[in-house]
Amino acid sequence: MEILSSRILVRPRDWEVSRAFYAEVLGLAVAREFPGGVVFFLGTGYLELSKAGAVTIGDDALWLQVRSLPDTVAELRGRGVTITREPRREPWGLDECWIADPDGRAIVLVEIPPGHPIRTDTR
Repeated sequence: MEILSSRILVRPRDWEVSRAFYAEVLGLAVAREFPGGVVFFLGTGYLELSKAGAVTIGDDALWLQVRSLPDTVAELRGRGVTITREPRREPWGLDECWIADPDGRAIVLVEIPPGHPIRTDTR
């Protein structure tokens, strides 16, 4: 499996307090903002604070960008990995599929389609 980038996805109980902590107390720089969330630079990775979504508030997930979601899913199925959420295009325009680690922590496999703002926004 080829990983292109990654981020830790956190859905805090109090989003505003957590945003202030990471931005003001820790001084993390903002990589990008979107309706319902913010992504901070975290060394060579990213930390995303998200207000809502399929993950229950307070749960965390590992976000892994892959080059080809269909190829990755086929490879993982061949290794006996259970797909917990089948691949689909999400309302925010990303192609996602979910698996879980041995402790049940969500791992979100993501392919960014051509033309998506993450690919085209060079800020």
